[in-house]
Order: sequence, then structure tokens, then C-alpha cells
Amino acid sequence: METDILKKRKLAESSTTRRLPRIRLQVPVFVRGVDASGAEFIELTKTLNISATGACITSAHIIRPDQIVHLTIPAPSPASSSLVPSETPPITARVLREDAAGEMRLFGLEFLRAIE
Repeated sequence: METDILKKRKLAESSTTRRLPRIRLQVPVFVRGVDASGAEFIELTKTLNISATGACITSAHIIRPDQIVHLTIPAPSPASSSLVPSETPPITARVLREDAAGEMRLFGLEFLRAIE
């Protein structure tokens, strides 16, 4: 019972500290950065939730808080539609926190510039 109370308190605290609400949306993203051992990486992963100012992603890599990462959303090939750009500009984000969910690592990110 105490863990339920702590979980509810944690959810309430996190929702009051966010500038904008997040929506549960899985978007495929490439994340590029440097892991805790100093090795550069690029990984295809997904968001679990997202807002104009941040997101929660999964990653197999260990990324430290305050680490800067770059997210790019894969786009379809330009031949499939002339309305879709061939690439999306990278979104620069700072890692705020890491949580574990079983074997998966979840990272809370804050975008350095809000998505418009």
C-alpha cells in the first residue's frame, strides 16, 4: 500500500513540474549520443510519450543525466511523397532522469527548444 501512495505522489509531482502535458504516443526515433562509457552510439528506438518540450524514450544504452542527445524522426523516402521532407532536423535534448522497467531503460528528456 505504501508503494501505491509513493507512486501516486511521484506522478503528481512530475505532472506539476512539467510545463506542458505529455501524450502517450509511440513515435520511432533515432537517438544519437555518447553513452556512460564515452562511446558514441546511434540507435533506432521509440518515444513512449511526448510533448512540445520533452519526451520519454527507451534505450539499450546507459545515458547519464545532463547528457545531450539528438533525436531524428525517420521519414519515408522522398519518392513516396513530394510533400514529406527527405529528413527531419535533429531535436536536441537533455537527459533529465533514468528509470528501469524490467529489462528496459526509460529516459526522461527535455528538449532544448520546444517543438513547434
